[in-house]
Amino acid sequence: MKRLIAALGAALLLATAGPVASVQAADKEIVIGSILPLTGTFAQTGALLKAGQELARDLINGHVSYPVTMAGSDGIPSLGHAKIKLIFADSQGRPDQAATVAEQLITQDHVVAILGSYTSATTQTASLRAEQYKIPFLNPDSSNPQLTERGLHWFFRISPHDGTFTENMFQFMADLKKAKNWNPKRIALVHEDTLFGKGFGDVTEEIAKREGYTIATHVAYPANTSEVQSEVQKVKASNPDVIFIASYLSDSLLYMKTFKQQGVDIPIIAQDAGFVDPGFIAGLGKDANYMFTRDTYALNIKQRNLGVPLINELYKQRSGGKNLDGNVARDFTAVTVIADAINRAKSTQPEAIRAALAATNIDGKRTVMPWKGIKFNDHGQNTEGAGLILQIQDGQYQTVWPGFVASKPPIFPIPAWDKR
Repeated sequence: MKRLIAALGAALLLATAGPVASVQAADKEIVIGSILPLTGTFAQTGALLKAGQELARDLINGHVSYPVTMAGSDGIPSLGHAKIKLIFADSQGRPDQAATVAEQLITQDHVVAILGSYTSATTQTASLRAEQYKIPFLNPDSSNPQLTERGLHWFFRISPHDGTFTENMFQFMADLKKAKNWNPKRIALVHEDTLFGKGFGDVTEEIAKREGYTIATHVAYPANTSEVQSEVQKVKASNPDVIFIASYLSDSLLYMKTFKQQGVDIPIIAQDAGFVDPGFIAGLGKDANYMFTRDTYALNIKQRNLGVPLINELYKQRSGGKNLDGNVARDFTAVTVIADAINRAKSTQPEAIRAALAATNIDGKRTVMPWKGIKFNDHGQNTEGAGLILQIQDGQYQTVWPGFVASKPPIFPIPAWDKR
């Protein structure tokens, strides 16, 4: 037990300097809002993100058995060990509802900062409310590139955006071409039609043109659709060499089943979201095998933070046995980042917290993420993150790119559906 405690404490240290502010009451709570899709289409994902955020909160507050000094193992040191209190609000996956609950968190619950809110569309509206009220808004996981290009003063995003992620997808494809003597030229581009999918579609068109690829077809379909027969027929008829796709969980399952029905045996490189959700493999079984997806995190990468296995075990106790995934790991990290900023701010005043966030410079080795670190540019975008490429092999996500952290080599060419 002592060795486990020592390993976790050393591996997940987010160093914070400064004396304890003795004027603060030791039992004071620091109230932070969190907007998540807790009902509706994304409720399953929202519940897992909530569990990850709660675990980070409890580690910081010292309410679980393993101490972890992210900003202290007994609350926020610089504020008299005040405890983090998370108030969760349900976006229902709807942009209008996300804006409404953001305002309620600010005006009724008097939060000092807001985390949220998974989908790019809900993050867009909720963060505008925070901007209006001058409250720091820290986004863990929304990926539309334009979110950090709106000229907002109070918005920060820890995750890379789809510009970076899509560059990674093209870089992986270039490496696969060299290693496997593969010469793809035509890309079928498929995405849902909310802010997430549209952002991915725009940046993929741009990079494909620059890199000399042809977009064989560009299919933007209605999110949460009930059938995609015609869309898959269009993809098949375009004769692509590879499919790039961005969908949330229900749509990702529908597309994969329809690809199989129509015999579309074409390599797929997905833009995370539903393709890394625990429900994806659970919903497809062996038919999920051999698909590639980008992600931000994997348990099996080399040179990982030594505290990750312990954090994962704690998370499994709260998630019904599910492992940390890229979505949850980013939400877990966001709680530690806001706690670190508050500790350095030595204040719960929003402007002081915003200034501390802007000055954030966290070494990646002190987080659960496989990144160089967390450091925001003038737009509030973390510039130190990057993506991974995973492949599902024997029902497990394996990191296959970049090579220096890969757990397995990619299996390619992919087998036909009847060979899986």
